[in-house]
Amino acid sequence: MTSKLISHALCLLCLFWSAATTLSAEEPAPAVEKAKIEALISHIEGLENATFVRNGSDYSAANAAKFLRAKWARHEKEVKTAADFIAKVASASGTSGKSYMIRFNDGKETPCGDYLTAQLKKL
Repeated sequence: MTSKLISHALCLLCLFWSAATTLSAEEPAPAVEKAKIEALISHIEGLENATFVRNGSDYSAANAAKFLRAKWARHEKEVKTAADFIAKVASASGTSGKSYMIRFNDGKETPCGDYLTAQLKKL
């Protein structure tokens, strides 16, 4: 490569880096993070014989997934990463502050936020 071509490549790299680091709070989550969020929701949706507990009421996995997608849509501007999704959408009720729980077939319950954090590490 010529030095002029290298210089242009470095300038482009700097522009891309600058654009990536200056995303405004109004921009939606990047596609890769959206894919991770959808994978987490789909995982919840696929939990057979598990119950999603929200504010003391029990919901099916399908209803939990529908709820999480709707809540995510309402908070889209605040959610930039899958970790944001877990913290700001999928861990606790904005109304009561109570943690969402997942109750498995054996009766054991785990906080949804903790469960999804473990799942995110597997992605």
